Amino acid sequence: MSGSALYETFARAPLAFDRGEGTWLVTDKGERYLDFAGGIAVNSLGHSHPHLVAALTGQAAKLWHVSNLYEIPEQRRLGERLVDATFADKVFFTNSGAEALECAIKSARRYQFVKGHPERFRIITFEGAFHGRTLATIAAGGQYKYLEGFGPKVEGFDQVAFDDIDAAEKAITPETAAILIEPVQGEGGIRPVPTQSLKRLRQLCDRHGLLLIFDEVQCGIGRTGKLFAHEWAGVTPDLMAIAKGIGGGFPMGACLATDEAAGVHGTTFGGNPLAMAVGNAVLDVVLADGFLEDVQRKALLLKQGLAAVGDEFPEVIEGIRGTGLMLGLKCAMPNAKVNMALRDQHLLAVPAGDNVIRLLPPLTVTDEEIGEALKRIRSGAKGLTDAIAAEAAK
Repeated sequence: MSGSALYETFARAPLAFDRGEGTWLVTDKGERYLDFAGGIAVNSLGHSHPHLVAALTGQAAKLWHVSNLYEIPEQRRLGERLVDATFADKVFFTNSGAEALECAIKSARRYQFVKGHPERFRIITFEGAFHGRTLATIAAGGQYKYLEGFGPKVEGFDQVAFDDIDAAEKAITPETAAILIEPVQGEGGIRPVPTQSLKRLRQLCDRHGLLLIFDEVQCGIGRTGKLFAHEWAGVTPDLMAIAKGIGGGFPMGACLATDEAAGVHGTTFGGNPLAMAVGNAVLDVVLADGFLEDVQRKALLLKQGLAAVGDEFPEVIEGIRGTGLMLGLKCAMPNAKVNMALRDQHLLAVPAGDNVIRLLPPLTVTDEEIGEALKRIRSGAKGLTDAIAAEAAK
């Protein structure tokens, strides 16, 4: 056998990490990296958070899995806590963000079916979206690089340009069931949807009898400084998919719904005792008094620091975008080159669409670590600028 035994997924960096400590990752060679990638916005409370470790190991010693054939008390508790903290009346637990989106899509179709409109199954989505890698969610995302080679595209998704609410309105037909949007696009390049646009989408859905679905897989669980990003706009959805941060590194997701929008679904693993122990532990921290306010404060510190670096090195950084601790460097040169320069400074970040580098530190990042990250980003940008000047001088 030649090559790796693994499927090709991401283009892997030649790094293997042995352990993590808060905002830091340590390689098998003992090198320390400042982690502003966060496992792609997953490690909401950093690495080896003591409260999460205690919750997981405590539960692991008692019970791992029983299936949803039986009552799971911690699942009921986590569901009630999410309902109390959000617009939702019902919660369905999954193992991933893509599964949470599948549940939301099914729920929207089922809602229209129960209303006597089985013909209403189509969902309007937006360019630049990323909703997962199942056959339905790659169709919803609509990006060719994810659709290529996977046979006929799943029917039922109509895509319009990012933040073009007029186009969304024109796309509504008698077959439309729902509108699906990320309040802040992550993979698409850290693009927040303006408050007014979210409000217009809510109004469109109400006027036409459609459901509004928010994908907060990446921007939820405190990432923007509110528990969920849509709270900044004062707009509530009918269905919402979450994942990533709610598990703090343990694979889990959920579909949140109003009583009316909640559908019919099933799962073997979803909501198992291990996942529920960790999810409850994450909420213990994120919902603690003052925690989200501190995220907002640290986010401002980071954003202002990044703006200063961008002003100093415009040949590298064209602009800063995003909200909370979900920030993007819009690059003036190929983002892969900038990402490599940051990695050379032992700072981990995540490339995204629209030539952007994502910075997704844990919500527990300290002021000192933000200062250290800014120092490393500045050093990386200076090295790239010096290289440009040296090339020009030849």
